[in-house]
Amino acid sequence: MISASMRIVHVYKHYYPVIGGIENHVRALAEEQARRGYEVTVMAASPGHGGGKQVIDGVRLVLLPRIATLCSTPICPTLPFRLRRERPDLIHLHFPYPPGELSRLVHGRDTPTVITYHCDVVRQRRLLRLYEPLLRRVLERADRVVVTSPPYLDTSRYLPSVRAKCTVVPLGIDVERFADDGGASRRRLRRGWGIAEEAFVVGFVGRMRYYKGLDHLVKAITQVPAARLLLVGDGPLRQQLQRLSRALGVSERVTFAGQISDQVLPGCYRAADLFVLPSTSRAEAFGTSMVEAMAAGLPVISTELASGTSWVNESGTTGLVVPPSDPPRLAEAINCLREDPVLRSRMGAAARRRASSLFRLSSMVDALDAVYRSAAALRAV
Repeated sequence: MISASMRIVHVYKHYYPVIGGIENHVRALAEEQARRGYEVTVMAASPGHGGGKQVIDGVRLVLLPRIATLCSTPICPTLPFRLRRERPDLIHLHFPYPPGELSRLVHGRDTPTVITYHCDVVRQRRLLRLYEPLLRRVLERADRVVVTSPPYLDTSRYLPSVRAKCTVVPLGIDVERFADDGGASRRRLRRGWGIAEEAFVVGFVGRMRYYKGLDHLVKAITQVPAARLLLVGDGPLRQQLQRLSRALGVSERVTFAGQISDQVLPGCYRAADLFVLPSTSRAEAFGTSMVEAMAAGLPVISTELASGTSWVNESGTTGLVVPPSDPPRLAEAINCLREDPVLRSRMGAAARRRASSLFRLSSMVDALDAVYRSAAALRAV
């Protein structure tokens, strides 16, 4: 049975200080569960070839040595053996991470298992053909499957066959952390970046990855007179985006803020006047950065991906939704909100209310507690 001191093991390929949407979610979830008295372990690949153990903010972290990285996936041969050795009360897999799912299959059938299905495998289509039988078997074996939004449950290729065991639990954040601070951080950060107080700033926060669509956002900003573009984060496409901004003649209006600390993050949203998530594929399944922007009171412009993003951001209420990979339409939406401060204010207020009502960290962990109890009850029958 599930108890307040239950031993939970989360399995994913990376953990903090690696930064990313799923990594940030696992960290927030694990730390909140530890605060609630659970014994929480996260098993993840070591950044190097050696392993190790440490405790970070109450979370026991087991770093596994990797022998290679294939298609962005760390290969850790010791994972199945270490998972068996942990003898947890419940295993929580975070999909997609094929070595984690495979390790669960060889672990045996005794331990209650929950899978959070974060997103479909989008890019590695050839490998997916080989992996698909394993994926379907893992979903069938799981006691409960967590999906982050109703649209993703409806549109994923693999979830309809296990719909009866699926529960929608939206990703949650510490909403109060992003509340207005009276403009202090906005003024301080703008001064540091050389952005005038009266400038209209379009913000983005996240990893600069292929599916984020940031090249389309840089192209769109050429059609938004006098606006500044603030790109917070880092990633493999940063240099390419810097070259693009120079080639388009907007480099003086694009600020690359780089990777920032957790403490500075809320102020980065407050420094902007609206937030844009211009992603181009279903790899963007939810968009936690949108939720953070909404909690900060920003209207959001996102793209229609047939994923969860257009559920998080309600077009016409908390912001606007435009087609992906379409810089003119993206620029049109930005100009619409730039030119109408009343609409911008109304959408920002609605965004803050939606974040507060649907996307709280405490609500997410409460919902997962119920999922865990359900998974354990199935094993007790």
